[in-house]
Amino acid sequence: MHLRHLRLLDFRSWPLLELELEPGVTTLIGRNGHGKTNVLEAIGVLATLRSHRVAADAPMIRTGAETALVGALAHNAGRELTVELALNSGKANRARLNTSPCRRLGDILGVVQSVLFAPEDLALVRGEPAERRRLLDELMSQRRPALGGDLADYASVLRQRTALLKSASSALRRGRPEESAAALDTLDVWDGRLAGLGARIVAGRVTLLEQLRPLVVDAYRTLAPESRPAALDYRFRVASAPAESDLTDPEFVEALLLSELGRRRREEIERGQSLVGPHRDDLTLALGEEPAKGFASHGETWSFALALRLGSLELFRADGIEPVLLLDDVFAELDRHRRAALADVAAGVEQVLITAAVGEDVPSGLRGARHDVVMTGEGADRHSGMTLSRRRDDDVGGPGSDGDDDDGDSRDTDIGSGVSL
Repeated sequence: MHLRHLRLLDFRSWPLLELELEPGVTTLIGRNGHGKTNVLEAIGVLATLRSHRVAADAPMIRTGAETALVGALAHNAGRELTVELALNSGKANRARLNTSPCRRLGDILGVVQSVLFAPEDLALVRGEPAERRRLLDELMSQRRPALGGDLADYASVLRQRTALLKSASSALRRGRPEESAAALDTLDVWDGRLAGLGARIVAGRVTLLEQLRPLVVDAYRTLAPESRPAALDYRFRVASAPAESDLTDPEFVEALLLSELGRRRREEIERGQSLVGPHRDDLTLALGEEPAKGFASHGETWSFALALRLGSLELFRADGIEPVLLLDDVFAELDRHRRAALADVAAGVEQVLITAAVGEDVPSGLRGARHDVVMTGEGADRHSGMTLSRRRDDDVGGPGSDGDDDDGDSRDTDIGSGVSL
């Protein structure tokens, strides 16, 4: 798939961006903090309904605005679809598909499919379990949009159940058992909903992991041939967890979750927290016999993070899908071997968007349309803008050229700031 057009309105530093896109490589070149990553983030939000940078929507809405709009014209499976997501301050977000309002945000999942690799991906290896759960959930949502709906419903159930537990716990601490009992009257209902939704999520994650694992292992072996072999396993946090292969059965997982909820009910009430469910699980990463977190070298960490993304790309391809590949300022961080491996993969992808601080950071084999991103204005009027400095048909240097176009001819074509530059 590929994008034909991207529109941002009051998204982070962009008052307005109207960006025409084509298959092939597009590079966004500009200094750090000038708004390049914001463009890739917007595409990722359309694909997954989540930002790879922040957990809340508010930072993505331009200061002084009430709503940020992200829209795209996507060419997917022979069809052209328009999709739009409105991020609203203080009220529910809204989505539109082909100009029609969507009943649920999840209705736009699958229209835009992307794989993003960014320096923040080191947290997949070094960070907390939430980072690795998000990797599985975002990939699962794009490939199986119905499971994206389950994730949204689960998050809602989890919030309400946790609020109920906090209320009961607070009442007990104040010596008001009758209030606690009243708060817990409906806990069995919430337990059933959490277990049912949670079972589908766990089964979906494990099924996904069974398909993803060999692709990541192969990618890691290519990136780090002298390193220890990579391994990935799903950690289901219940007492006496069964074999991973048994977790693909939702009914079996639901029974396990209900049993664990019953076993830990008193603890949950005392602590006022939901301690059971897929929000507590982890994807464990290992190199040989040691966990990657804390034991992997810097180079091994980069290799594992990149292998996770390259494995995700190959998983889409196994489905017959060519997702948009988003590379956010990563080439400057990689050594020669990893740069070459990533460049080889990117050269074969239908559409690639790359950000870099300077043109020399982008391998010469990944030439394409180049846009220079600049930040102008002061204070509240500070905003990002973009000029097209090289079109694809100007790329006469070919793969053997040096890729340095900083002194090249700029067309000074305003394609997105909303004001003259």
